[in-house]
Amino acid sequence: MTSARTTTAPPVAPDRPATFRDVFAVAEFRVIFASYGVFLIGETVKMLALSVLVYERTGSGLIAALAYVTGFLPHAFGGVFLLALADRWPPRAVIVGYELVRLALVAVLAIGVLPPAGMLGLVFVVGLFGPVSSAARTALLPEILHGDAYVLGRSLLTVASGGTQVVGFAVGGLLLGVVGPYGALWLTAATCALSALLVRAGLRARPGRNRSAPARPDGTGPTGPARTDGTGPTGPARTDGTGPTGPTRTGAVRETWRGNRELLADRRIRGLLLAQWLPGSMLVGAEAVAVPYAAGLGPGASAGVLLMAGAFGMLVGDLVVGRFVPPAARERLSPWLALLLGVPVLGFLFRPGLVVAALLFAVAAAGFAYQLGLARRFLDAVPESRRGQAFGLTSTGLMTAQGLAAAGGGAVTEVTGPAVAMALAGVASLAATGALWRVLTPEPSPDRPD
Repeated sequence: MTSARTTTAPPVAPDRPATFRDVFAVAEFRVIFASYGVFLIGETVKMLALSVLVYERTGSGLIAALAYVTGFLPHAFGGVFLLALADRWPPRAVIVGYELVRLALVAVLAIGVLPPAGMLGLVFVVGLFGPVSSAARTALLPEILHGDAYVLGRSLLTVASGGTQVVGFAVGGLLLGVVGPYGALWLTAATCALSALLVRAGLRARPGRNRSAPARPDGTGPTGPARTDGTGPTGPARTDGTGPTGPTRTGAVRETWRGNRELLADRRIRGLLLAQWLPGSMLVGAEAVAVPYAAGLGPGASAGVLLMAGAFGMLVGDLVVGRFVPPAARERLSPWLALLLGVPVLGFLFRPGLVVAALLFAVAAAGFAYQLGLARRFLDAVPESRRGQAFGLTSTGLMTAQGLAAAGGGAVTEVTGPAVAMALAGVASLAATGALWRVLTPEPSPDRPD
């Protein structure tokens, strides 16, 4: 029999933060962490190689840029239409299945039989299922990590996301120079296989969370109140996903729309979603114009320095707040950390040099740790049967908000110049934080330590 140490997080006192040892003691988390890192490295290399390959075959910088963006656009569509599958299907099967589909996709790209338009179309279609896999992975965390270990686990995945993407860019650039884009794609296929193998061998099988028709927001089932003895309104609920009188499943698109509506109709959930989406996304509007700002500083200034400083600040903020700040204090700090996103960026009004600008970016990005103070509250707010969809909706909304903020920052730059546009992004972030202050501030709870 497998020991508890390998399947669930060790008990953690509620008044102290979890440690890295607490989290990495859980074998399944180690698998999720490692496979996620491998996935991100492979995905970054794939999109970089695809962008180079499309540019070589078309000579169009615009199409090459579209090739890179194509890897991210499907998340918005998949999040709107397919997220219900993250709760309907077994999570391990969802993650492994998506990795195998990615493996087939990369192999087709590496063979080179498709024209550029076909390559971009295939990447887009496969990418529609990316949010489903991501949601299934994130929704597993509270099942294997409990209490503050869950919050630290979320923080570590954020750190892995930033760190492995940096590694992916570095490795991708090296591979393109050594083996070319086709060779880089074949090596990406190997990462897909490795990630699928890690998940298949390291995660135990679990059923889907929502294998029947979802309960209504008022707590009733399809035809009446659910009984507390495990039976439905007219008889025992079946384990095959059917109700008392027959199948109750609906199509994935319809169920996703219904689930999203139910989540957004809940005032508490809606507020927490907006709090996760808006303050940080406004900062992306400043990051989006880092290139023209650096160009205006003269020779030797690089936008890469600013963006790397931002990534470094985010990683440090997540590590420090996630590991060393007690859980209750972390939640109380959320609105103040959200303020940190906007305040430093106001300094761009004075058009600082590269070093000061990088420091401002690093300090501002550390404020992203405010989201850790919302993690437990969001988990408590969403119904378990919709947990995967809720996490997927968070990711989809965040990527959409960041894309809109980036586009807005670029549009404002055309009128005001990059320095003013960056400062206005800070103002927008502060305005979002102020509007959501009550949501960001946790309600006093007598059963939680101060």
